[in-house]
Amino acid sequence: MEYDDSPLSDEDWVATIEYLCKSKADEFKLFGYDYVTGGEVWHCVSEKYAKTGEPARHQVVNDILSLKVTRFMNFITLSAYKGTHF
Repeated sequence: MEYDDSPLSDEDWVATIEYLCKSKADEFKLFGYDYVTGGEVWHCVSEKYAKTGEPARHQVVNDILSLKVTRFMNFITLSAYKGTHF
């Protein structure tokens, strides 16, 4: 198997993030959270980037893949209290 270590274009990076967020939403659906979307996952993960700026790409990927359903549900609950709509 050949490995291509050339950098991703911005379009490929966005597509990768969308895929990972959708995959995480699908994982949550397996736990019974049927209405989770990839966009909501991204809002949860990227919330902390508003203050600190976007970290290295490997950290973004790690943040998505390591997101726990409890952290996500806390984010959704707090967003509902604040009146935040996605």
